[in-house]
Amino acid sequence: MSRPVQARRLEGIDKNIWVEFVKLAATYSTVNLGQGFPDFPPPDFLKKAFVRALSGENHMLHQYTRAFGHPPLVKILAQFFGKLLGRDLDPMTNVMVTVGAYQALFCCFQAFVDEGDEVIIIEPFFDCYEPMVKMAGGMPVFVPLRPVSGSEQNGKLMSSADWQLDPAELASKFSERTKAIVLNSPNNPLGKVFSRGELELIADLCVKHDVLCISDEVYEWLVYDGKEHIRIASLQGMWDRTVTIGSAGKSFSATGWKVGWTVGPNRLLQHLRTVHQNSAYHCATVAQEAVAQGFQRELELYGKPESYFIQLPKELQQKRDWLVQSLDAVGMKPIIPEGTYFLVADISEFKSDVSDVPDSDEPYDSRFAKWMVKNKGLAAIPLSAFYCGAHKNNYNHFIRFCFAKEEATLKAASDILQKWKREKTSR
Repeated sequence: MSRPVQARRLEGIDKNIWVEFVKLAATYSTVNLGQGFPDFPPPDFLKKAFVRALSGENHMLHQYTRAFGHPPLVKILAQFFGKLLGRDLDPMTNVMVTVGAYQALFCCFQAFVDEGDEVIIIEPFFDCYEPMVKMAGGMPVFVPLRPVSGSEQNGKLMSSADWQLDPAELASKFSERTKAIVLNSPNNPLGKVFSRGELELIADLCVKHDVLCISDEVYEWLVYDGKEHIRIASLQGMWDRTVTIGSAGKSFSATGWKVGWTVGPNRLLQHLRTVHQNSAYHCATVAQEAVAQGFQRELELYGKPESYFIQLPKELQQKRDWLVQSLDAVGMKPIIPEGTYFLVADISEFKSDVSDVPDSDEPYDSRFAKWMVKNKGLAAIPLSAFYCGAHKNNYNHFIRFCFAKEEATLKAASDILQKWKREKTSR
């Protein structure tokens, strides 16, 4: 064909960090702390619920269910999140189930963003936000979290809380062209849990400028050190303009099931339903049935020690502390995350292993991460992957590790780091 095959909406978004680094990890890695998935199993009660759904007498669980969410699942999600948000939710109009949180994000951008609309994205950001905005015809507008000066004094490790928005800079990004802001708290990759004050700043600007909020809260249960996850939809003036996105994969350590959901007012979700019915249309019935049973259990145990939503963050906090200690011991300074599966570490002291290439189009941390997986067998993700093209070199001496792993995996990573450190000191 002489005319272009590729649609214009795909221009400049063909590269994907996960495709590249998953392939590298599969080829070279002995220890994969790159991609964000647990290598431990989901809880037994959830696996048993899946087996019951799969092998039970209700053969209709092998067929299509309601397109916008299996009735038992949307009912329990409405009950559960209604309790958290302090409002009565209609399971048929205030909840929609999606093929993971990823499809929920896609539905939001397709439903709300028109050609020329601006969408504010807080850096660093989960990498799919930018291409999804562009595919919808929108223009991403970036505003960075920056480390507060002096946060590394007295030998104290930096916290993700030390990375903050500049209120004036954030306000300057809002205009008459702004359609939405994407909020991700707890934040991937930093692990930052936005404080009430930070959320109120965002909320006030959304109300002032009549802007929608797409709130990606997939790590809502994974907060540490007594931190509180605050749902921005619960703040004054925000319910009517917010779509909240959640994930069974992250909530129940079953990322391969690809069950996500959106919660919000019908005036917004009705448009998500239009996108959903004309794209994915439907999510796996058996998985939805199992997740519904998981949430039923969690509702009954809400706030009790036996709740998985209480047990999981306790276990992950121990894993986080293990990896923090391992990295700090070898001189890769970690930023202690308040939430999520991830922590970011400063690789400045290891730069002697991988020389800088002046004027290179590839950020330093990307070359470092590729060298590390090929030469040390340890996979991580460069922080520059979570910035737009113009800002990729602003924080290019950090890499992201996933600590949602078995103890044996974390120990193997620690052994690699210790051996590497010994090699460096013996030169």
